[in-house]
Amino acid sequence: MVRAADKVDLLVVGSGAAGSVFAAEASAAGKQVVLLEAGPARTPDDLFSSQLWARRQKWGGAHVEEEGNHRVGHNFNAGWGTGGSTMHHYGVWPRLHENDFQTFTEYGRGLDWPFRYAELRPYYDRIQGAVGLSGDATQERWRPPGDAYPMPPVPVFGQGRLLAAGFARLDMHTAPLPLAINSVPYRGRPACLYDGWCDAGCPIGALGNAQTVFLASALKSGATVRNDATVTRLLTRKDGKRIEGVEYRTADGALHRQYADVVVLAAFTVQNARLLLASANSHHPRGLANSSGLVGRYLMTHPTVSLYGMFDEETQPGFGPTGGQLINQDGYDNKLGVKDAYGSFQWIIANAVKPNGLLGIANSRADIHGSELKPFLQRAVNHLGVMTLVAEDVPRAENRVELSDKRDAFGVPLARAVHNLDEPGAALVAHALQQGKAVLDAAGAREQWRGPQAGMHILGGTVMGVNPAKSVTNSYGQSHDIENLYIAGPGLFPGSGAVNPTFTIHALALRAVEQLLRNWP
Repeated sequence: MVRAADKVDLLVVGSGAAGSVFAAEASAAGKQVVLLEAGPARTPDDLFSSQLWARRQKWGGAHVEEEGNHRVGHNFNAGWGTGGSTMHHYGVWPRLHENDFQTFTEYGRGLDWPFRYAELRPYYDRIQGAVGLSGDATQERWRPPGDAYPMPPVPVFGQGRLLAAGFARLDMHTAPLPLAINSVPYRGRPACLYDGWCDAGCPIGALGNAQTVFLASALKSGATVRNDATVTRLLTRKDGKRIEGVEYRTADGALHRQYADVVVLAAFTVQNARLLLASANSHHPRGLANSSGLVGRYLMTHPTVSLYGMFDEETQPGFGPTGGQLINQDGYDNKLGVKDAYGSFQWIIANAVKPNGLLGIANSRADIHGSELKPFLQRAVNHLGVMTLVAEDVPRAENRVELSDKRDAFGVPLARAVHNLDEPGAALVAHALQQGKAVLDAAGAREQWRGPQAGMHILGGTVMGVNPAKSVTNSYGQSHDIENLYIAGPGLFPGSGAVNPTFTIHALALRAVEQLLRNWP
């Protein structure tokens, strides 16, 4: 039996970054809004500073098959529960640069965005005021134009000072890392304690995530979140021209339908593509919003590697934000600056790191065990320095999300994510790691090592553009094929740049929901 609910104005699939912005703005405008969240219900009172707790906020839904020489790491990057992946993100919020938007026109690589940086700048400025960003724009010599940050930067602890000195000795530059973390009390939320528990969701509310900002605003304006609600299919009218709503399953397995005037698909990159493909019907035989054949295509992830150094000086590596204290983007604005390579990269410097956990000190040296592990940890918890590479990925059609032959518990085909890093991308990473080694040497590290190369963030798969034959949505995330279907999140990105995407996700969502409200169908 299908249980059907009354129609609402706006139905949002997903309660993370983009979905919460849509819900907050639409509910404030008087629209009736329902959000469907596949994961469990959580409030700020449910958060605990624990690595075991932090793991609970990683993906807990249907398995995603992964293939390729540089896999996207879906389980690590995706979220699970109220607030989605914002609840384990580190609040690192740089802006895309002006040269990230027209890479095909300017470099003959990748895809052009359907607008330039100037179009997104006012939304960056408004979002940073609403969320609260700490930093110092005057020291970010690489930063594109924009308003000053509303809060001063976070403090720099021992490892940050040592690593900054290493960059300086090589005539390189550092600046305070722009963070969606309160360095002072801001809009009723307290300042950070600098205890390094960002990935546990920040129990005190100093981190700008969905629960502390836009989702909280949406709930105050009357929006409703339904948890343990796994969307299994998007429904179109009989003529296929408009979305009617969705089908979803609750924890007891019951099948429900929710109808809406407008549907926003904001279930994160891989799941957005999966749902569109799995919702194929006679009018849309290749999947919804897929007349171009590009749903799932141009999948991207930022190649990342953490570098570690052991110092004689005390570094206080357990203190400060998990995301880091400083940033270097000297290697950003010349995408052709490295022979046989292409792309931008940045260093995130002085990440807070715990003894254990997924990104903990012990896991950074799997070769040390037994009687050697304790003395290593005793040194590292007082003398370690960490810096993390974030490199650009080029959108390529062969990197993709597709449907598997296997199905989940509700009969929906699983997603298969295929991603390979090309030779210019690998060359860029190799160059950056040589640079990072030189920085650690210059900073005085007595020994150093690297972590594994992995995928940080997941982007693409539902790219925006001007031409319906070469993109899935317009510049607002509105489907070219179905006018009352919007897609939101990093899947819209036609290019990855080399910065963390959450700030841009929020800015795109604010721009899109305002367009939707101006032109309500």
